[in-house]
Amino acid sequence: MKWEYIQPVTIRFGEGIVKEVKDVAASMGCKRGILVSDPFFLTNGLADKIVKDSDGTLVCVYGEVSPNPEVKEVDACAKLIRENDIEFVVALGGGSALDCAKASATMCFREGESVRTYHGTGVPMPQKHLPLIAVPTTAGTGSEVTCVAVLSDHELGKKGPIVSNGFYPSIAMIDPELTYTLPPRITASTGIDVLCHALEGFWSKGHQPVCDALALHACEIVFKYLRRAYKDPQDKEARAKMAEASVIAGLAFTLPKTTSSHACSFPLTNLYHIPHGEACGLTLDCFARINAEVENGRVHEFARKLGFADTYALADAIHELKVDLGLRLDLKDFNLTDEQVAELVKTSHHPNMLNNPVEITDEILNEMYQSMR
Repeated sequence: MKWEYIQPVTIRFGEGIVKEVKDVAASMGCKRGILVSDPFFLTNGLADKIVKDSDGTLVCVYGEVSPNPEVKEVDACAKLIRENDIEFVVALGGGSALDCAKASATMCFREGESVRTYHGTGVPMPQKHLPLIAVPTTAGTGSEVTCVAVLSDHELGKKGPIVSNGFYPSIAMIDPELTYTLPPRITASTGIDVLCHALEGFWSKGHQPVCDALALHACEIVFKYLRRAYKDPQDKEARAKMAEASVIAGLAFTLPKTTSSHACSFPLTNLYHIPHGEACGLTLDCFARINAEVENGRVHEFARKLGFADTYALADAIHELKVDLGLRLDLKDFNLTDEQVAELVKTSHHPNMLNNPVEITDEILNEMYQSMR
């Protein structure tokens, strides 16, 4: 087995470190920055506070980021970066703001060109980019340490990732205090996404020892602390541990890449507007059962290290976790027709599906979706 581990992102973790953005920018020799923020933080005062604490270092703000960031938003943000002679980018928010910022920090050098050129086309993304400081406010996406940006193009009906080494943030600043105000619903959805990242990174065809160890650590934390963070948003220990799990799971899947649950999540979100993490979690226990017997039972061994009898018991535990978190367990409320199920089967064959250790056929997908009707 040959493998290589690369992680170019400097990770800074701790309560209150968001106040150090100005110092981090100065350490990189940067003086003019833009804050790319989830819109919510423009209304609750956090964005204003970060701009104020920057002492003039952050000179403008882009806050028109959708829950599923669109290509037109990347283009607009890149235009704002060019117009203000920006030297670095700070991304504040969940995966949406971080993914928009990643792509914008590259596209700002491509005047006259849209990110559509690289979205699902196979055209390699240019590598030139501005330095990016990623400040996540959810414990879920892991986007602060990955080279992936998931974008939507509603005009063309597409949602999917762009992968580029130029998307790695220069520095990830993980401040658990920023997650204290997350409502339970988002805590649950982003938390189950952490579990998906870790498990999919482990059973991916591209798995390797370092990422395997990271996946195990992240899964242990999720099963121990996610319920606590969901039930008591002010449980500081649980919040900090889930922030830790998120970044560790991000490291676990960046190189191996995600697989089947993420492949299915794209049409589930695009067609039925199911939140990303919840869409990923919907099929996770199903794929745990499907992948249970691969590579001489390595997934069973993983499950046993987590304290379960085997992968099937792990799948049961995933289902129970979703129940406790009030997450979606099926698609019954959509009253899907046979034609809609067939569309889900077809559109679930996203390239990420090719990373799954078991070949996922139309028959497997059809059986799974039929069971959820």
